[in-house]
Amino acid sequence: MKSASTIGLILAVLIIVGQGCDRNKLRQSLDQSSHPIDNTPKLLADYQPWFGSPGHINPGYSSQDPAVLKKQIQKAKNLGIYAFAVDWYGDRRPFEDHSYALLEQIASENHFHVALMYDETEEDNGRATDDALEAFDKAYKSYIGPAAPNHNAYLQYQDRPVIFIFPKRGHTDWDRIRQQVNGWETPPWLIYKDEPPAQYAKDFDGQYAWIHPGPKGWTADGSEWGQEYLEHFYTKMKEDHPSQITVGGVWPGFDDSKASWGLNRHMDRRCGKTLEDTLAIARRYQNVLPMPFLMIATWNDYEEGTAIENGVANCK
Repeated sequence: MKSASTIGLILAVLIIVGQGCDRNKLRQSLDQSSHPIDNTPKLLADYQPWFGSPGHINPGYSSQDPAVLKKQIQKAKNLGIYAFAVDWYGDRRPFEDHSYALLEQIASENHFHVALMYDETEEDNGRATDDALEAFDKAYKSYIGPAAPNHNAYLQYQDRPVIFIFPKRGHTDWDRIRQQVNGWETPPWLIYKDEPPAQYAKDFDGQYAWIHPGPKGWTADGSEWGQEYLEHFYTKMKEDHPSQITVGGVWPGFDDSKASWGLNRHMDRRCGKTLEDTLAIARRYQNVLPMPFLMIATWNDYEEGTAIENGVANCK
């Protein structure tokens, strides 16, 4: 069975927006651009599981509606996406945890995959390490380990589960976390956002790129889309971490004006060109780096303006 290439994804999502594209035309575009390429990274998309809970905007659906989750999975599969990487906090946020459980169940039923993106404790209250230890124990028992009911849907690389780490401001002792997960029947790959703290570098197996405007920072016109950041990220991985896992990053833009925590940050979508350009950089490095995955940021973060669920062009 052919899987959609990354170019297929670009063509598909650019066609969706504002052009009256029907499902048949979208499928035709995917079929025309799909071809098996052994060294093409599998596409992932970061997924937000909190809609329907207090404190978040209403995108028109609940993250706990099974019918919605099934439709999202089918749509992602049609775009060539292999898995969702789901923001997750363990038992610190029960709503998001329940959403993830439902999503993994439905993924299992529909031949799709999911992975956890563990969000570190944001404010350090002395609990960051304990929170992580409890969360990883929960993850293994409920979602990843052999006794977990839907563990067959969990994302694997070389027969090992993949866990992404989204750092915040907590002071997690990652030595202790690494020691804990090494006791699992199959220890996971731990992939950190950008460079991990030096004292814990040995605890991680790779790094992933994430939305960043680059060294010039955010600009009022949104013209900084991350070119210099991405070039630096891939060059660093090639030169300093050649044996580690690289997870490339692509994004359509950024606009946090709808977020209650927004800081007036903006990255212009440029009628789909921001996604296209971030993808082009990843493609230049995918043959010289161990890059098994390419992550789209994001599937459905409407509060920070990175969603591709309903298209990317946003042309005006």
